[in-house]
Amino acid sequence: MIRRTLMLAALALAAQGAMAKDWSTIRFATEGAYPPFNTVDTSGAVQGLDVDIANALCEEMNAKCVWVKQEWDGMIPALLSRKFDAISASMSITEERKKRVDFTDKYYATPLALVAKKGSRLLPELNLIKGKRIGVQRGTVADSFATRFWAEQGVTIVRYARQEEAYLDLSAGRIDAAWADALVADGGFLKQLAGADYEFAGGLYHGRNADEKGVIGEGVGIALRKQDAELKDKLNKALAAIRANGKYDEIRKKYFDYDIYGE
Repeated sequence: MIRRTLMLAALALAAQGAMAKDWSTIRFATEGAYPPFNTVDTSGAVQGLDVDIANALCEEMNAKCVWVKQEWDGMIPALLSRKFDAISASMSITEERKKRVDFTDKYYATPLALVAKKGSRLLPELNLIKGKRIGVQRGTVADSFATRFWAEQGVTIVRYARQEEAYLDLSAGRIDAAWADALVADGGFLKQLAGADYEFAGGLYHGRNADEKGVIGEGVGIALRKQDAELKDKLNKALAAIRANGKYDEIRKKYFDYDIYGE
């Protein structure tokens, strides 16, 4: 019996060794619809800060990046079903998401913001948005925040599959404001011609108490399956390296002329 047990244990260890990955190729997913962090160019290839950061990490690891475009709503389920190995798509590190997936260290941090017409006098305060129609991208931190703190308090939450759809409805007057990741809204709308008449109503929103900050999260990281601890370690070491050697800032300056990493 002991011999049989030892044999089974040896077979199990051998199987684990056979399944171990060298991570010479890493399949990354991004949405391709969240400028300036991830978009699709005229050839159909993904680009943006999320993509550039992940490519720099692969270069640091002497690994090959393979990119998969994935709709945001199905991002985590597709990761768990092994359609790809990691998500680099501006996914905020939140307690809710950490129940299902693991994350690397953050590669940027961002508050939320209410995007509204200049002079609207709207603010991200219940007494000022009650009865208003506020647009969010489905499944984002902005959606989670609005659902938890506003939806049952007289605010109509309008959900969109893509962030750009919320901006289109805002411009057409079908919603009163968009509630979104501030950096995405800044680069993807306010700095564009279509956003010239709009602003951050009330400035940047970091959360006013522990509950709100818990929903907004700890920053943005690369999401991985919990069992892929080795990949997480490799990515974290590569991230620290590009932060130290200047590659991170070189990438960041392509998109933002101010710090986005935070403390």
